Amino acid sequence: MFSKKSLVRAAVATVSAVALAFSAACGSSNNANDSSTSTNADSSDITQQTVKPGKLTIATGDPAYEPWVMNDKPESGEGFEAALAYDVAEKLGFNKSDVVWTRTTFDSAIAPGAKDWDLNIQQFGITDERKQAVDFSSGYYKDTQSVVVKKDGKFASAKSLADLKNAVIGVMVGTQAYTIVKDKIKDDIQTFNDDASLAQALEAGQIDALVTNTVESVYMVQSEQVKDAKVLGRIAGSEDKDGLGIVLPKDSKLTAAVTKAVDELNADGTLKKLQDKWLAEYTTDLTELK
Repeated sequence: MFSKKSLVRAAVATVSAVALAFSAACGSSNNANDSSTSTNADSSDITQQTVKPGKLTIATGDPAYEPWVMNDKPESGEGFEAALAYDVAEKLGFNKSDVVWTRTTFDSAIAPGAKDWDLNIQQFGITDERKQAVDFSSGYYKDTQSVVVKKDGKFASAKSLADLKNAVIGVMVGTQAYTIVKDKIKDDIQTFNDDASLAQALEAGQIDALVTNTVESVYMVQSEQVKDAKVLGRIAGSEDKDGLGIVLPKDSKLTAAVTKAVDELNADGTLKKLQDKWLAEYTTDLTELK
């Protein structure tokens, strides 16, 4: 049988063990906090918050068109959007060699869901509807919409938007062009997955006219994507008030930094220089269609 003294000693030992365990647990908690603090410190480094830490994955169209991307080679940094992408990457702390290019369709880029890229740049107009599915940077260029027709087509002599009421008009799905045509010309609109398909439809006589951003319209004609075509004119009141923005996955950790980068490039005159270098010849005076 245990004496009273033995029972007291046993009780003290038990209390000491509990206290030691509690002390160890507290120590473990502090270490966890230290680890968490370290992780949070790492999270402040934008270059480590990408889909491939240390690399910046940028998506564009397939193909990507001039003058946004020259020769369908964004990695060259040649073309308005390709050059802009590298300027933004530098602002974020990435070297040119850290940039990885990939390709997506236009509509999949602005659809809800997870993405396997960090930024997507292919003339995305900023809209409230799209903001429900993805994030946007500040606008980097405000384009207008123009009409392209065949020189020998039945609407080649149209002088106003009213003259196009009976035309079969095509646009790329999900673009500002669709909204503008619906608002200013007609409700019945043919849609296509990309500008290449759109151009082919006009070339084949499947549609009478196509509407796309003015820069692309001029390029289509100059490059003969559509043979014997002409830019009928720029649609009055079609300037995109919010402009084109870089798309990011919804709630991306990079959104604020990318927006800041675009704002700084605008403030220091870089955007204007890029526009003058790459877009000037595509934005000359055109007939205004009212």
